[in-house]
Amino acid sequence: MSPNGSDRKSRRPMRRRLPQALAAGLVLVTATGCTYKDFPRLGMPSPATEEAPRILSLWQGSWAAALATGVLVWGLIIWSVIFHRRSRTKIEVPTQTRYNMPLEALYTVVPLVIIAVLFYFTARDESKLLETSKKPDHIINVVGFQWSWAFNYIEDVPGSPKSPTAVPAELSSIPPTALQGMPANAGGVYETGTPAEWDPGNPSPGPTLWLPEGQTVKFVLTSRDVIHSFWVVPFLMKMDVIPGHTNVFQVTPNKLGTFMGKCAELCGVDHSRMLFNVKVVTPAQYQAHLKDLASKGQTGYLPAGIPTTGNTRDAKTNRQPGSTTVNQTGTGTPGNSQSESDK
Repeated sequence: MSPNGSDRKSRRPMRRRLPQALAAGLVLVTATGCTYKDFPRLGMPSPATEEAPRILSLWQGSWAAALATGVLVWGLIIWSVIFHRRSRTKIEVPTQTRYNMPLEALYTVVPLVIIAVLFYFTARDESKLLETSKKPDHIINVVGFQWSWAFNYIEDVPGSPKSPTAVPAELSSIPPTALQGMPANAGGVYETGTPAEWDPGNPSPGPTLWLPEGQTVKFVLTSRDVIHSFWVVPFLMKMDVIPGHTNVFQVTPNKLGTFMGKCAELCGVDHSRMLFNVKVVTPAQYQAHLKDLASKGQTGYLPAGIPTTGNTRDAKTNRQPGSTTVNQTGTGTPGNSQSESDK
């Protein structure tokens, strides 16, 4: 039998399998649990805050750029495979090109342009997302610890004791700038939980963080031990919770419901159990919940965590002569006191 005849026979099974492979790929794409409304989000959950659509837009743009780059690269590879494959009849060495300056300049400049564009949009959106109000509607200190969470609601709640100092001792490890906008006489209430705790109706075990719909909430993130990460899945944003360093960000929930939260940083053996719930309710229900915590005796604050030191503690603070400052123990001292970072 001629070599050409054997080649035809060897190619026939491949031709028969190609439609089967295409059909299997079509089934894999269409037989998922996603609806047509989920495809534009590219795997992201439905946004639940006013800030989340900006994150979703950045995610979609990054995927669009990656897909365009992939199509170009795949196209060039397929084009080379088809039109520059070795001839079956001619045994010859193709023309050898040692270098091609236009081509080398192209694959040097194009990646630089792609990176520059992605950097611009990322830096723009990151700066916007990290902006916080001088007077947010609510301030909540999120405390991460092995292996659960605590939430200090820094509010003036009826039934909670009034704070004798500008900043309570339990919150003295937090820089003054992070507590900017803290209401006067904020005795506060708190909530905490354990990994085994599971209230009926919640999507996951752990404590429940209550938030009011349509009002700005500033999160002050602190840790008692190791690095954690505060992630509310439908908020499309997560931020590290670092011992000795305070991180801050702000959201405005705009979707009622109960959502899942989790630690997104490998923090030890029970990292997977560091779950919590976020319940977005009406402002009236939120205030009623704070009063309920006060009636249960959960007044005051739990310790925020490891003290923040160095230049980050009093960054961007301007003290005036005769003003009151707060030292590490949380007691107010009148006059021109200075922290270590001011000296």
